Amino acid sequence: MKNLCVFCGSASGNARYAAVAEELGKAIAARGFGLVYGGAKVGLMGMVADAAQSGGAPTIGVIPGFLAGKEIAHEGLTELHRVDTMHQRKALMADRASAFVALPGGLGTLDELFEILTWAQLGLHKKPVILLNAFGYYDALLTFLRHAEHEGLLRPEHRAALHVVENAADVLDLAESSGESSHVTGAV
Repeated sequence: MKNLCVFCGSASGNARYAAVAEELGKAIAARGFGLVYGGAKVGLMGMVADAAQSGGAPTIGVIPGFLAGKEIAHEGLTELHRVDTMHQRKALMADRASAFVALPGGLGTLDELFEILTWAQLGLHKKPVILLNAFGYYDALLTFLRHAEHEGLLRPEHRAALHVVENAADVLDLAESSGESSHVTGAV
């Protein structure tokens, strides 16, 4: 089974992002995917997990013990893995994923997104990395990436490794096209 790894906020943010998280969770289930994510029951993380799970998708959460109280670990998942560090969290999520998507989020989401893009740049995986640019949330980030490319600090092929879409259906279309195995080499 293919698993979509979702990076997103442990906060809810603007109310319109809740609908995006729920739409993605439902689409994951409808397309026969599993969900891998950060393991929280709060914020956008909890919304995408609840929607995926209510649609029948296997849900796999990975949460460091020190965050289990802050992000409130989602105890109702198919699998909940408690790990010691953020590095272990990201490595396990990456290993269990067939593709990655970032929804709106803060620093943690950006950290996860850029680490998985860096791993792709280094050749550690060839899995799709997708940015769901809901309501233009990431427009400024995309402008910055084009600037970095223009300034010669980001290669065009590395910027192009980030697939930008605006809806859940396009996320799943890209994720379905992945023939990559679930293993990430050398990622820890």
